[in-house]
Formats: sequence, structure tokens, C-alpha cells
Amino acid sequence: MLASHVVGTRQHLPEGRAADDKTSAVGTDDPVGEVGVTAGDDLEPERADRTRDVPLQPLADGGDVDAGNVAHVSRTVPATRQQRRPGRYRAAMAIDVTDATFQTEVIDRSHSVPVIVDLWAPWCGPCRTLGPIIEKVVDATEGKVVLVKVDTDQNPAISQAFQVQSIPAVYALKDGQVVDGFMGAYPEHIVEQFVYSLLPTEAEQTLAQLLAEGTEGSFRAALELEPANEDAIVGLAELLVARGESDQALQYLGRIPETERTRLVAAKARVQFVPDDDHDATLTALLEKVKTDEEARQQYVDILELMGANDPRTAAYRKKLTARLF
Repeated sequence: MLASHVVGTRQHLPEGRAADDKTSAVGTDDPVGEVGVTAGDDLEPERADRTRDVPLQPLADGGDVDAGNVAHVSRTVPATRQQRRPGRYRAAMAIDVTDATFQTEVIDRSHSVPVIVDLWAPWCGPCRTLGPIIEKVVDATEGKVVLVKVDTDQNPAISQAFQVQSIPAVYALKDGQVVDGFMGAYPEHIVEQFVYSLLPTEAEQTLAQLLAEGTEGSFRAALELEPANEDAIVGLAELLVARGESDQALQYLGRIPETERTRLVAAKARVQFVPDDDHDATLTALLEKVKTDEEARQQYVDILELMGANDPRTAAYRKKLTARLF
């Protein structure tokens, strides 16, 4: 599936409203939440005969977008930057995206930089008005925001995923989710407001630099800015475990909800060494105590966490634990 929960199934952006620079929330049953939308004056209704219906269903968790099941011939079709044909407008920084490349060029990329998706078609007059404007504004960010173009005629799965009825339609994605959007052709100063709202703040840039530095001092400084930042906590905890300060590492990990990352580091903190037999004897001995000894049960689980799902013994030992407990 592509992105039906980016905009909930049968959820549409309003169209044909005055360009009064107002933002409204689109109601949706989708767990991703509401999408802020601004509607413009100039719209072209999407031509039904130019798209085909692609059945799409929201992901169970309503979280990140998955393009893995889009109907396409190959996932290896590259995005191209200068695919020109009559009537197409193109800026140097814009990327043509297809049904096949949506996952890589939009969803995956949006985890590192904001991505703006401009849905258009060659026959759409307002699209040709908006196109050069949004390209110019995005180019001015010097790579801090990425613009991708989707020809709705050539890429029906993407068009259906966003439930496009009128174009131009523009969506902004961060971390695999839509965070804002609008429909219609707006003047440059409005487009600038939309694009610049996606840029990281000074504090966010500082935080990113501290995390990238990856030292104990930088992680502690990052936590001064954002006390519950998972990346900083996990990074600091790993450094503390490496030098034997496991108790302090566990205290930091306790600040945030448990995740797969925090479980692994916590397990490293509690399991201080790897024996010569790579835990087999330890697990066998602990198995006799797990039903009545909470500490033994936690140590058993921690060792399985360290072994990881790729270790062929892990599943077998988990089954033994379940059988012993229940």
C-alpha cells in the first residue's frame, strides 16, 4: 500500500475557497491525526479517466507510510531530475517521483529532511502557475527542504493514495507523515510562509548538531535542550554502559518509554559479560528459577534481548520460558 493514511481514506482537501490565507483542519478517522490545509482559488478537478483505482488500506498502526505494496512494475525505477516534455515545468532541484520510487524519494527521505509533494498534470493551468513559484521558493532553502513532483496522470497509485480530486495539491511530509498541505495556486509570499514553516528552528539545528557529535558532553548538552530526547538518552546510556556505569545508564533510560532501542541498551547494562558458551549454560540454569525469581526472569529476558531475533536459539529459548511460566 502507498499512503492511504497520509490522508485518511475518502478524506479530501477542500477546494474552491477564497485565498484568504486561512488554515483549516481536515477531520479524519485516521489515527495519524488532522492535516492542516489551506485552500486556494485556482483548482483543476482531477480527471477521472486519467487515473485508475488502486485499492489502498491504512496501516494497522496508523504510523509511518509504507509504499511497499504500490501497484508498480519495478521498485528500481530511478527518480529523474530533468525528464522534460512539452508543457512540463522543472526546476533544477525538483525530483520527478513515480509510483515505484515514492517510498525511497518521499517517505524514506522525509525522515532526514522535509519533503514537499507537488501533485500536478500537464493539462492543469493552475499547476503551471504554482509550479515555478514553489520551485523557486524551495530552491532558495538550499537543500533544507526537498521538492518532488508527481504527474497524477502517470502515477495513479500516488494520486489515489492522497485521494486527489483537484490539482494542484501540495503536501508536506516529515518523518513519513503529512504535516501540512494546501490546494490551489497561491502567490509567492503565501508559498514562502508554507515552505519556511517546515525549516528547522535554531534550537532544532543545535540539537541535531549535538546528536551528530556523539560525545558524552554533546549528549548531556542535548538533554539540557530536550530532556526526553531518545537519541540523546540512548547514546549517553551506551557510553555509560561501555565504561561500567550501568546504574546511571538505567536511570537515564528510565526517563523515557520503553522501546526496542532502550530495551537493548538496558539489557547490556544489566548483563555485564558474555560467557564462553555464549549464554547457553546461563539460560539453562536461569530457566529453573524464572517462575518464582523475578530477578532471574529479568536476566533471562535480558540475555535473549542481547542475543537478538537473528540468533536461531532465541525463539527456542523464548518458547521454553513461556512453557515454564504458563
